[in-house]
Amino acid sequence: MSSDEDFSLVLADPQPLENTLEGIKASITRYKKKHEQLIQEQQELAASRDDRRDMTEKCKKRSIKLTQDLKEDQRSYKEQIENEKAKLNLMEQEESELLKEIQKVEEALKEEEAKKDHLKQQSDVFTAVPEREVVFAGSTESEDAAEPFEMKPRVVYPMEGGTVLITFEEEVVAKKILAMKKHQVDLGGECSITVEARPVQLMLPTLVEIDSEVSAQHVLVSNLPEMDTETLLNKLEIHFSKSKHGGGEVESCEMLPDSGTVVIAFVDKHSEQAPLMEPVLLSVARGLTDTEHHDVKLHQKTHRVRVTPFLNGKITNLKTKMSACPRTVLLTGVPDLMERETLQDLLEIHFQKSGNGGGEIEAFLYNPLGQHTSALFEGVSSDQKEE
Repeated sequence: MSSDEDFSLVLADPQPLENTLEGIKASITRYKKKHEQLIQEQQELAASRDDRRDMTEKCKKRSIKLTQDLKEDQRSYKEQIENEKAKLNLMEQEESELLKEIQKVEEALKEEEAKKDHLKQQSDVFTAVPEREVVFAGSTESEDAAEPFEMKPRVVYPMEGGTVLITFEEEVVAKKILAMKKHQVDLGGECSITVEARPVQLMLPTLVEIDSEVSAQHVLVSNLPEMDTETLLNKLEIHFSKSKHGGGEVESCEMLPDSGTVVIAFVDKHSEQAPLMEPVLLSVARGLTDTEHHDVKLHQKTHRVRVTPFLNGKITNLKTKMSACPRTVLLTGVPDLMERETLQDLLEIHFQKSGNGGGEIEAFLYNPLGQHTSALFEGVSSDQKEE
């Protein structure tokens, strides 16, 4: 190598050679810079890795949240669908019930229309008053002439064998007998029996609703004189069977004992062929009730009776309740030891004595063993009567 070449080499590469001290220092410096550069790149890579990890974690969390939100939305949507289905079913059910109600109302309306038509027919047939001028003359009937309508309960009470019904005059006596419960009755001769006092429970009506309509075949005859019932019925049947008196063929004629009136039923030959409004069907019953007052020959003299429409009644609603008799007690456990009248007298004497807790007796009924007896309770609870 020439000197020119050596000089040019020195100028081109001024760094010291590696095998020299300066060269080694330069290499160390150079490697330090590379090391620092690598460390910086490593730190940048680590920071980038951490950023990517954070981003990945955030993406995972967001993915989990989106999944949960999706599931919640699906659940909510499913619940909403179920609720809408339930509402739809409820609306369909309500619609069905409304249709049934409408059908019931329409049927009830038809029934009411039928009843209205029927009542109108009855009203036109039996309650029509002949057209006539009416003038009030200033005279009126007394209150005593009025006929009040009264209904009292009549309860039939079946008695078991070996029992006694006692009705005391005072309620306090009955309460005292019931409070003592067990009673030892002396029959004489060192013989006695023990009976038990129990309250008497009756089923009494609290509400009675009756559907009534005017009969097209019957009439009610009132304002009758006092005479033999059979004779009276025969006279009325003969009178009202004659067409000249406005009558017709009589099917039956019977007395109503509770009111003292007579019910006459006429033979209805046209009930199956003619409607209710046919004049031929109404000629007998309506003709008699329109005239109202009729002169009938009774007791060899003429008596004026009153003919009014007859109502057929049907119980449509009945409500009852159990009610305790305030003055009546039931004695049970009465053995059949002696004659009926003797034992009845001994029992009545025992319960009349105030020392035994008794008092004045209004009614006494004894039913021995092996026999069937019924007691009749009439009137309200404070006015009872046994028969």
